[in-house]
Amino acid sequence: MLEAGHTFLARLGKTRLRPGGIDATDWLVDKAHIEPDTKVLEVACNMGTTMIVLAKRYGCSATGLDLDERALDKARANIQKNHLGDKLHVVLGSAFDLPFEDQSFDIVINEAMLTMLSNRDKNRALVEYSRVLKPSGLLLTQDVCYRTDDVETQQELRTGLSRAINVSVEPLDCEGWKSRIEEHGFVTEQKSGDMTLLDPQGMVRDEGVDGALKVMLNAMKQENFEMFARMFHFFNDHKSDLGYVANFSRRAADAAGWLAG
Repeated sequence: MLEAGHTFLARLGKTRLRPGGIDATDWLVDKAHIEPDTKVLEVACNMGTTMIVLAKRYGCSATGLDLDERALDKARANIQKNHLGDKLHVVLGSAFDLPFEDQSFDIVINEAMLTMLSNRDKNRALVEYSRVLKPSGLLLTQDVCYRTDDVETQQELRTGLSRAINVSVEPLDCEGWKSRIEEHGFVTEQKSGDMTLLDPQGMVRDEGVDGALKVMLNAMKQENFEMFARMFHFFNDHKSDLGYVANFSRRAADAAGWLAG
């Protein structure tokens, strides 16, 4: 089985696996005004990096959910390493069937996952995010976005990106992301920019000098070089047509009744 791009980069030592990196995450989180009593759910939490930052920065509690038990094992180890077992915990589960009651959370965070879903499955996940959010709760997402409205170019980019990262993807342009999210009872504000996932300066911002150097040294190993080079060159060659979009979305207080009607 081919290794997925995000799994591959995590194996190289990359901890920020987001198209807009730490800058996009910080923009979303800063706007959320998180307090110690804020209840946070992170869907596709991977190794727990964002959850740990939030608990340290704001003193809040958070639940992480992921489909990959190996990623959750890493998250548990990272949580224990940071002595945050009283504030953070993780569960195995699907975004399409969240194992939580209606209106359980103030904030749902889901970064870099919706891109990898078909439009039908995007809708399935967004229905669940709206369901578990309290009235006026927040959905914080960032994903890959097209920076061209040419349909043929978008299809070529979708095919090329899917091949580069060994995962079927379905990005949207900024307006497409906004419309898709708002169809599910949200009002959305956006920030967009260049993808920083494998940009050298972005990697230093996300990982620090030592962390970026570790990733690059691992990437140069014979068994890793071909896939890393394929991903790096694809992102670099198409940086004018592919970027990131961060979506800061507030659930309408009457969303449940509005969607049901």
